[in-house]
Amino acid sequence: MVSLILFSVCLLASTAGAIVGIGGGVIIKPVVDLLGILPVSTVSFCSGCTVLCMACASLLRNRRDGIKLQFKISTALAIGAVGGGLLGKWLFDLLRTSFKNDNTLGAIQSVCLMLITLGVFLYICRKRNLQGQHIDNTGLTIGIGAVLGIISSFLGIGGGPCNIAVLSFFFSMDAKTAAKNSLYIIIFSQVSSIFSAFLSNSIPAFQLGVLLCMVAGGVGGALMSAAISKRIDNKGVESIFKMMLLLIALICLCNTIKFLIS
Repeated sequence: MVSLILFSVCLLASTAGAIVGIGGGVIIKPVVDLLGILPVSTVSFCSGCTVLCMACASLLRNRRDGIKLQFKISTALAIGAVGGGLLGKWLFDLLRTSFKNDNTLGAIQSVCLMLITLGVFLYICRKRNLQGQHIDNTGLTIGIGAVLGIISSFLGIGGGPCNIAVLSFFFSMDAKTAAKNSLYIIIFSQVSSIFSAFLSNSIPAFQLGVLLCMVAGGVGGALMSAAISKRIDNKGVESIFKMMLLLIALICLCNTIKFLIS
């Protein structure tokens, strides 16, 4: 029963996440935390693996969809995200060791994710009144990527809403282009986070069957999203993104209350 629930959550989250480019982990993590069926640290690791597989499957499936990867920008962001991902993983492990309490760590993650999500929602609603930038400085781009990597790895959410906001504001990408480039960046940040967990021997306990069910849901979501994405335009992608942001913020609020009273 638990495996079926996890598969369903990952399938739906990854379908929506691949369409808008946030990876699905930003939904998987808080939803599974809310359900309370896995420890916080286990959810972070399994969610990261699921998002990695989903992003790879989505890019392979959509490689000929006519939307171009902006390799110069996205590779610089990805390089920064690798370094940031390692730092974010170190920060996560540090707090886990310091608090020795998954509920406290879960509350911190939930509050951070809620604030970030609401901030991105406000930006998306107001972005037509803001002047988009066209950053062409590789060093600065790598630095921005490092910040994305820290957030992504620490929260265990893959790329999350931050990728889309950054690609939209700093590099003036439309919704569909930002979504595809975000998935490209997610691959790098998640590989670094998972590799770091192996090197530091900090992989939490998990059942292989559970991980496989989550990964299967992630890959299935990537394949489903490809068919849906062809039928909606940039405005439709933005509308789905806004609804997801509000849902995520609400789930994070519920999680924060749950962790604090546990």
